Amino acid sequence: MELKVRLDGAKCVSTHIGSHEIRTDQPVKAGGGDTAPAPYDLFLASIATCAGFFVQSYCENKQIDTTGIGITLNVQRDPASKRVTTFVITIEVPPHLPEHLQQTLCRVAAQCAVTKTIESQPEFVVQAKALGD
Repeated sequence: MELKVRLDGAKCVSTHIGSHEIRTDQPVKAGGGDTAPAPYDLFLASIATCAGFFVQSYCENKQIDTTGIGITLNVQRDPASKRVTTFVITIEVPPHLPEHLQQTLCRVAAQCAVTKTIESQPEFVVQAKALGD
């Protein structure tokens, strides 16, 4: 899979993924115009929406009504280093949903491909390539 990035200027950067374009910007306090989510916000959204996709798919397959089900992602950081220490995914469920199903939804959400990728700690390779090479 290859993503193509375009530097749009004024803190805006776009990425082309297949037939889609995702725009990013920085908040005003970081010198941007806040016209789109910041890249880190998209990273966090990918974790939450991936968990949501897995929960929704499971519910649809089991014909479970998703009305009242929501997902919240909270990020915990080390106060000294400001580094992320924990991602907490909370699945909000209506009160009538049985406990065993709540636990199943937690297991299903934990199968998210984004989460699994982060947990596997992939290597990052950053390289430069001269045009025409």
